[in-house]
Amino acid sequence: MKILVTGAAGFIGSKLIYELAKQNYDVVGIDNINDYYNVLLKYGRLQECGIEKDNNKFVWGEIIPSKIFSNYRFIYMDIADKENMEKLFSTEKFDKVVNLAAQAGVRYSITNPYSYLQSNLVGFLNILECCRNYHIKHLIFASSSSVYGLNEKVPYSEEDKVDNPVSLYAATKKSNELMAHSYSKLYGIAMTGLRYFTVYGPWGRPDMAPWIFAKAMLQKEPVVLYSGGLCKRDFTYIDDVVNAISAIIHLERKRQFEIYNIGSSSPHTVKELANFIQEETNCKAIFSEKPLPIADVSITHANMSKFNRDYGEICFVNFRTGIKQFCAWFKTYDGLQAER
Repeated sequence: MKILVTGAAGFIGSKLIYELAKQNYDVVGIDNINDYYNVLLKYGRLQECGIEKDNNKFVWGEIIPSKIFSNYRFIYMDIADKENMEKLFSTEKFDKVVNLAAQAGVRYSITNPYSYLQSNLVGFLNILECCRNYHIKHLIFASSSSVYGLNEKVPYSEEDKVDNPVSLYAATKKSNELMAHSYSKLYGIAMTGLRYFTVYGPWGRPDMAPWIFAKAMLQKEPVVLYSGGLCKRDFTYIDDVVNAISAIIHLERKRQFEIYNIGSSSPHTVKELANFIQEETNCKAIFSEKPLPIADVSITHANMSKFNRDYGEICFVNFRTGIKQFCAWFKTYDGLQAER
């Protein structure tokens, strides 16, 4: 089976590719390696999967075979590039597509709205059109827990109302779900959207709290806690997210279109996160407080009963264990400069 994974240099995409390649799938990964955060981290993730170039001089459209996996190739390209996306699908004849390419970041979307249009809307439309025109069997795409907006009922269920987003990022993710639903119904393509909840772990993003807190503590800088750190997040370890995607790829389902939550179902306060990192780094934190940003919510909490019913239960990594593993990686990663 040949699988396209977009967002190949991203946090989830790179880890998924590594696992799929180990399982002997024929994998092609693409990424535009944008500079939303420092590209050194993205190059590092690519190298973990055997994708290397001298001085990281990637050429647009060049096919780069992995030095680790004979069944993995990387192409430096953008899902918003309609012409080259058409050529890619025409040449490769993919069976399934996992779309993880997107402009990420809830807070970033408040100050940089236009950066979300090309990747999250135009790029996703290109994915849908290519799936339609080249007879893709199954599209799995990334949505987000942010679509739940200011919903007060927790845990969040896939049947909940999600038409009150509080950020442009969330609005684009809800738009993706609607676009995919229409293409699935119109053209009979199997599509599965995954609402991820606060994914963390080694090789994670520098704009997320675990990285921000660990860096601040190690550099003896203040750790900012919004609303006193009392907000709760359904922190979900990267390996568990990859296991969920893998289960969906492996097990064929009869349903044409589905949305699933992917979260640990065990929210923790941001203050707990800070305290765990403080212990694991053996650094005394200097805390400061600020009001909750306008696009943030007070709690996220995934109801996983639908996924468990269809694919079986995931044994999620314990939060403390996951933070321990993240901190162990962070302290050895020679990339404190790899932030925005």
